[in-house]
Amino acid sequence: MGEMIVSLDQDIRLDTTRARFSSLLERHRELTNRLARDSDKTIFDRLNKEFEAARASQSHEVCLDGEDWNDGLLATLRERVHMEADRKADNGNAGFAQVCHPEERVTYRVGNKLICCLEGARIGIQYVISLAGETYEIYHCVLETKSFLEKMIVLEHTIPFFLPLHDLENDLLCSNAKKFIDNVGDLLQAYVERKEQVRLMNELYGNQINELYNSLPYHMIEFSVDDCECKVMVSLRYGDLLSELPTKVRVLAWPMHRQSKKQCTSPGNQTVPVRLFFAENALRIQSLPEAYAEIVINLPGEIEQIFQ
Repeated sequence: MGEMIVSLDQDIRLDTTRARFSSLLERHRELTNRLARDSDKTIFDRLNKEFEAARASQSHEVCLDGEDWNDGLLATLRERVHMEADRKADNGNAGFAQVCHPEERVTYRVGNKLICCLEGARIGIQYVISLAGETYEIYHCVLETKSFLEKMIVLEHTIPFFLPLHDLENDLLCSNAKKFIDNVGDLLQAYVERKEQVRLMNELYGNQINELYNSLPYHMIEFSVDDCECKVMVSLRYGDLLSELPTKVRVLAWPMHRQSKKQCTSPGNQTVPVRLFFAENALRIQSLPEAYAEIVINLPGEIEQIFQ
């Protein structure tokens, strides 16, 4: 009896600590999102208007694919923005659209990217992130090219601070600008995909999910589910920030105390977790909401088979 009371007291303290930690994580996430949103909003609104004005001044849009999208095109864009900067200097305060030749006013669409010339020797990339054909989020990255003798740099952007844009700039922008632009697009697409999976799962099944935690880039996700017979802990790790499906998955189930007849015990008579391999396999090959739905459907039968 004394051991049971101690065990119950430990469980209560653990649940209290876990609840406090979950509350702290939620407050931290809300504060981080608010700070990032408020600080980026002014930049986003300004760049969005600038991109809209630049696209409105373009004569047409060209869709590129395959070999048409290459570093040669970027060299052409660099030449054009330098020519426009020179023309504007020669024409005093003439506007960008006034000094740009009609045949040069082109917006290029490459996958989820819109690329155009901006004033001031700048190249603008607008990333339009879509899921299932629906636009979810828009990001901007502005490259400055002062001269052909100097490397391009990222002048400003609206990409989340926790994504490794600076590392990509250092590694790729000088040597392979095309690859830099493509990798940033892939990075954003994967990030939005992971974030949307978590949001949708929580929207559909939030009343069943406890202790949901995710890192800011959504490359680490953890949550628990309390079934009538067991507690299930799910831990997901993504191999890199370009992954949309987890590469490391661990799903553990603990039998609840009230189901003593079905407890799985070690030789020391202590409850031990059991890995749910069927759930791990589902999470590796399906999106998070789809995998969760499959797990919930099959969980009672699997638990009965394991803990019987």
